[in-house]
Amino acid sequence: MTGTTEPPRTEPRTVLVTGATGYIGGRLVPRLLEAGHTVKVLVRTPAKIAGVPWLKDVEVVQSSLDDGGALRDALAGVDVLYYLVHSMAAGAGFEAKEKTMAQTAADAAAEAGVSRIVYLGGLHPSDVELSTHMRSREAVGKVFLDSPVDAVVFQAGVVIGSGSASFEMIRHLSETLPLMPAPSWVRNRIEAIAVRDVLYYLVRAASLTGHINRTFDIGCRQVLTYAGMMKEYAAEAGLPYRVVLALPVPAPKLAGLWVALTTPIPLSMSLPLVQSLQHDAVSREHDIDSIIPVPEDGLTPYRRAVALALGKERDGQVETTWASAGVDADPLPSDPEWAGHKVFVDERTFHGDVDPAHVWTVIEGIGGRNGWYSLPLAWRVRGWLDKLTGGAGLLRGRRHPGNLAPGEVVDWWRVERIDRGKLLRLRAEMRAPGRAWLELSVEPDGGGSRYRQRAIFFPKGLSGRLYWLAVLPFHSLIFPAMARNITTAARKIADAGRTTAGSSNPPAAP
Repeated sequence: MTGTTEPPRTEPRTVLVTGATGYIGGRLVPRLLEAGHTVKVLVRTPAKIAGVPWLKDVEVVQSSLDDGGALRDALAGVDVLYYLVHSMAAGAGFEAKEKTMAQTAADAAAEAGVSRIVYLGGLHPSDVELSTHMRSREAVGKVFLDSPVDAVVFQAGVVIGSGSASFEMIRHLSETLPLMPAPSWVRNRIEAIAVRDVLYYLVRAASLTGHINRTFDIGCRQVLTYAGMMKEYAAEAGLPYRVVLALPVPAPKLAGLWVALTTPIPLSMSLPLVQSLQHDAVSREHDIDSIIPVPEDGLTPYRRAVALALGKERDGQVETTWASAGVDADPLPSDPEWAGHKVFVDERTFHGDVDPAHVWTVIEGIGGRNGWYSLPLAWRVRGWLDKLTGGAGLLRGRRHPGNLAPGEVVDWWRVERIDRGKLLRLRAEMRAPGRAWLELSVEPDGGGSRYRQRAIFFPKGLSGRLYWLAVLPFHSLIFPAMARNITTAARKIADAGRTTAGSSNPPAAP
């Protein structure tokens, strides 16, 4: 269907969004605000949304979904609860924990008098044994449907958008190999959906009236195989024709490992993503059309969704990424609190005759395509070793080439603190026997600048101490060169006449 009109606007609602630090939630909030709704967000770590442009327009509630009392208080006066939380973790008790959290939210919503719960689940067949994660998402949806509060449970398949895990998986697999042997599930039928259409449905769910308590399948109405999706991506991206050879074995674990090694997706996420592709994922009904008409210009075809995603990445306009949510971790203790703890520090300073603003431009643009300004081969080797042990590796890149905000990913680091123009603190998410941070800072020094970098490592046990000793030779090569090259890159910016920090991308690392 195309050419239908927008649904009639109703009175503004008060909504509470959980998962606002995630890929979908972080994009939904500003669109709810644009639609005229009053928005609350419930987050465990408010620092993760410190840099978002919509922060001043929402009420932030710091709490956890495990705290039923706090959730009930947060839901006071709320009309619609958006439940957009789903962990990609695994292990014993995973499904039970997901279900318990959903039940806590459902009970709190009922006690607070919420009118509707909106949940985004996964598209799946009904007559097969589902993977752990798909089974958990189905169970969470059922909790809401069985609760006293009306629930709209959307079921979507592969979400295509700049920064989505599914899109990054397709992109990197398509770009890595022109001839790709693949498991048999690449022949499965998939109905993707553009992230813009997911958000369209979610926003309009806030304005629904009447008794509606059921699931709705949503998709682009175009069915491809997974192999077909990769070939269509290659065509849109201008790559040579890709040959995908479907082997007569499912091999989900082996495929999950292969995806982890060849894409930015870590093994902890690639395995459940691959497992969710073991069966067809196609809409069984289009009943959503009876309560939410399709957009005026129609649902977004798959290839158009790919083009939009590529354009957003090319223009540096990626709103959120799959890595946005991340995991909570203890922040770096302040220096006085180091007393009594074993800590290793590698500190370097470099004085230059360049304006501190130009040095800051390089600091804030570090990582991703710009690299790390020293021995790129050594960084790549460490990244591959991290991938092989289930870590993040260096392929995650960064959301924007020149701007950072707290909580964002930079390769295997995450921004823990940013004092713009002065200091950037990155917390390591690589696999290591201890906790690690990297601090980069700059300050005026006479007519020039003083650049400072600190690598800080809190070892865990004997293995942590041995690890630090093992990497010391590499640090002695990498870190001095890094300090020099960052200042050199800043001087190139000055020589090119770029006098405003952040006015353009910094020079890439040598």
